[in-house]
Amino acid sequence: MKLHWSPKSPYVRKVMICAHELGISDELELVRSVAAMRKPNTAIMAHNPLSKIPTLVREDGSVLFDSVVICEYLNERAGGVLFPSQGEDRWHALRWHAFGDGLLDALILWRNEREREAPLQVLLEAFDLKTRASLEMLDAEAQALRAAPFSIGHVTLGCALGYLDYRFDALGWRAIAPALSTWFETLRARPSFAATEPIEG
Repeated sequence: MKLHWSPKSPYVRKVMICAHELGISDELELVRSVAAMRKPNTAIMAHNPLSKIPTLVREDGSVLFDSVVICEYLNERAGGVLFPSQGEDRWHALRWHAFGDGLLDALILWRNEREREAPLQVLLEAFDLKTRASLEMLDAEAQALRAAPFSIGHVTLGCALGYLDYRFDALGWRAIAPALSTWFETLRARPSFAATEPIEG
């Protein structure tokens, strides 16, 4: 399988963490791909007209995107348990998965806005407010995260918090969510997270 990949994308990182957790990372051929909002990548577009990563090209040439679909596919392929099949564990995992993706969406839009020549202050303030509110809610759920079976929800929230470290160091999110920060440190110690820390290049 070929994966359009970047070492800086939190959505790609989510896929890679799943692959490591499932023991199938060596089945992925990583294709270094740059997906910039203002410069569509024709190599990616040959497989994904949206010019977004991650994009997975399977052995038969069929293509899967985005990270939500790819992670579930890898889990099924490996017979994994990252997506609980039923009960409260399933709904908690899927909610945290959606929460983490939503937080990442907001953070990436926030970063894009702050890098514009003339960013809109009202948007910067809105993204800041949403991020702080999300962190406060997740901080109140830190014990539930710790108690729940490891799942796609943990993976995705971990990627969002890692992206905060990588791109929003000045926010000081750990002071906003100290219980969440303690939980995140245990998550970062997992080999799958250590192997996928975002890097420049």
